[in-house]
Amino acid sequence: MADEKDVKVEKKPKKKVKKQNRIVKFCKDLISEIKKVVWPSRKQVLNNTGVVLLVCVISGAALFAVDSIFGLLLQLVTG
Repeated sequence: MADEKDVKVEKKPKKKVKKQNRIVKFCKDLISEIKKVVWPSRKQVLNNTGVVLLVCVISGAALFAVDSIFGLLLQLVTG
């Protein structure tokens, strides 16, 4: 029985080491992947932001126009 208790005690630290190794490996992999990222330049970010804002304004205007037309049609129908 003493041998079984010793075996159980030895297994617990091994599991902790495996968990620590997984965390260390994850962190190393994360750092290596972050180094591979190609960040956009300031000009690209400003250009993309402008495109997104323009599309939002155009979409909003189109939605407003359709809503106004349906509102007028509803007023004509309901009197």
